Amino acid sequence: MPESNLNGRRLVVGASRGIGLALAEAQLAEPGVTQVVATHRPESDARELQRLADLHGDRLRRVPLDVSDTTSLAAFEQLVATIDGGFDLVIHAAGILHEENIQPEKSLAECNATALARLFEVNSIGPLMVAAALLPHQGRGRRFTFAALSAMVGSISDNRLGGWYGYRASKAALNQFLKTLAVECRYRHPQATILAIHPGTTDTELSRPFQRNVRPGKLYSAAATAQRILAVVGSADPGMSGQFLNWDGSEISW
Repeated sequence: MPESNLNGRRLVVGASRGIGLALAEAQLAEPGVTQVVATHRPESDARELQRLADLHGDRLRRVPLDVSDTTSLAAFEQLVATIDGGFDLVIHAAGILHEENIQPEKSLAECNATALARLFEVNSIGPLMVAAALLPHQGRGRRFTFAALSAMVGSISDNRLGGWYGYRASKAALNQFLKTLAVECRYRHPQATILAIHPGTTDTELSRPFQRNVRPGKLYSAAATAQRILAVVGSADPGMSGQFLNWDGSEISW
């Protein structure tokens, strides 16, 4: 029999800014949420998380996590193992499009092996390693959702413009990882719902350098995006596990 005793505990990976921060804040505003565990890179500016901690006290638990570092992931798993009952909902919001010497490629000539590896490390492998740390502690019969933020540009069938080689491919790899995980969970965690979600173009540091071509009315605030994501994951069930969903709940072609 599936376990139905939800505990109101949520996890947001990558919660120090942007969509992740908005997801943490929105869930803390829900009276049924008992605690939000919010991870952030150890070196990141976590002042906004501190603001939420000042408002919500022990309902917010801040945890340093670098999803690309094996030592950090091991420490994270040790912490997860101490949390009784696991999580009802996990949303992996950590990811990169650009950083320091990494920018989206306009052509093949701009592709760099080091930058490509970094994009895969954070956007693809990172979420899978977080899932590997979490799932052994979730309980085989427990109902929960693990959702990771993907991107429309990760859809191979939707690729008509080209460019952005690394980001596109890293999100396509993430989608394949999540689909494969969903297949495994049919047997190991049959009440789990594993989802990839395109959040829509959101006004964050990630998208800000590339917003000039966004059509009017198609750039959304982080708060609005968080509410839409929560609506999608809140209505999902295990029968939908393995799907790639748009922010409005519609399915996106791989």
